[in-house]
Amino acid sequence: MRKALYIIGVILLLTACQEQVSNPSVVAELPKIYPDYVGVTIPAGIAPLNFNFAGGDIDRMDVVVRGEKGGQLHVQGDVADFDIDEWHRLTEQNRGAKLLFTVCVKRDGAWRQYADFSMTVSPYALDEWGLTYRRIAPGYEVYSKMGLYQRDLSTFNEYPIIENTQVPGMCINCHSSAQTDPSHFVFHIRGSHGATLFQIDGQRELLKAKNELLGGSMVYPYWHPSKQYCAFSTNQTRQGFHVAHDERIEVFDLSSDVFVYHPATHEIITDSLLQTKDWSENSPVFSPDGRWLYYMTCLQREYPADFKKEQYNLCRIAFDAQTGRFGDKVDTLFNAVKMGKSLTWPRPSYDGRYLLFTLQDYGYFSVWHNESDQWLLDLQTGDARPLTEANSNRADSYHNWNVNSHWVVFTSRRGDGLYTRLYLMSIDEQGRASKPFLLPQRNPWDYYDGSIYSFNTPDFTKTKVDFNACEAGKEISSDKRVETHMRH
Repeated sequence: MRKALYIIGVILLLTACQEQVSNPSVVAELPKIYPDYVGVTIPAGIAPLNFNFAGGDIDRMDVVVRGEKGGQLHVQGDVADFDIDEWHRLTEQNRGAKLLFTVCVKRDGAWRQYADFSMTVSPYALDEWGLTYRRIAPGYEVYSKMGLYQRDLSTFNEYPIIENTQVPGMCINCHSSAQTDPSHFVFHIRGSHGATLFQIDGQRELLKAKNELLGGSMVYPYWHPSKQYCAFSTNQTRQGFHVAHDERIEVFDLSSDVFVYHPATHEIITDSLLQTKDWSENSPVFSPDGRWLYYMTCLQREYPADFKKEQYNLCRIAFDAQTGRFGDKVDTLFNAVKMGKSLTWPRPSYDGRYLLFTLQDYGYFSVWHNESDQWLLDLQTGDARPLTEANSNRADSYHNWNVNSHWVVFTSRRGDGLYTRLYLMSIDEQGRASKPFLLPQRNPWDYYDGSIYSFNTPDFTKTKVDFNACEAGKEISSDKRVETHMRH
């Protein structure tokens, strides 16, 4: 009885705090909101898409959300801040249907009502617990505070996986899990105690950061679907700075090769077709059935003088998981060089239907290229097209698929041109992308305007990553490393 009275009291209190929208003048235009969530497609159960009014100073905002299949939400205040549980119920009730938003704002004592807008709740489930990503200040030489983080997509809760406060002076990057399963997790550490860290079913191993057998580091990892192998490239990476005001930094490789690592035996598996003298092989990824290794390759140039001639194509080579051996020929799947372009960041969908990549003028470090756009390659037909419905006039780059191959997370600088943020979009059965939406935050304006960090290398994770950062930090700071050996 007391609990019921308490709930009734809270409802009455909240109702009393809300003003009645009376005699609003009608404005025949959509409200200016931040983030721009007008017309987006979202998964049921995601955190509320809270928003701020971006059309000038106001005294108050009133928002009513009605579900096409029923249900309603009503909030009022400085920000449209929806209750998480109520939002989840509304989106679940309206799978495959629309949510209609009515926004009124009070300014100078008078209410204005804007034209309604809608969001679509996708019939495709998200099927993931959350995201993993790196947050880092957008500098060049000094790492500042940075780390790997994970975010519960059903709430606004973010958790550190590991920060460089556990490993002072070092850079943490290049993380990957096995088809969004973090039971097999790997990331790279650069610095005085650098390493490549594997965590498999809770057991950690640290490999030497720079492998003498390879002549470089083990970076850009990607797991085989069997979880028995992990593909890497080894890169001699350099960076340079532009003098043009609209270009900042260029990243290129003096050389790079592709190989596969077998954690159970600590073997590095190489092949002459993947370690050529005149070509730079880079960024390997396995096909979802494990039979192919996709990677990008570029004719080696004189750097830094010829950095604008660094252009990559998409290739593949067969891989036999039973024997751990490669095929005897390389196929070119997409010739970007013929277009005068460069391909980077290939990522196949887990259903084997599509491959998403980034196309830019040259190079492969797409986060610094405003012209970089996302393209979709149909692996059944060989046709490729730009995702014009999802691209922007700023850098659209690092992307990954969710496990059911209907959701993509990627980074973009479409907001202010300076910081990379995380966006999500849906891909339907015909390969059409929905309008991307910015990763939701409790108060988006306060969060993003106050943040000095860029997001990069995002991926989905089906469960929360179980990682003991304190113990791992001690292991990283030690000199204990696992020896590897070469198998040709």
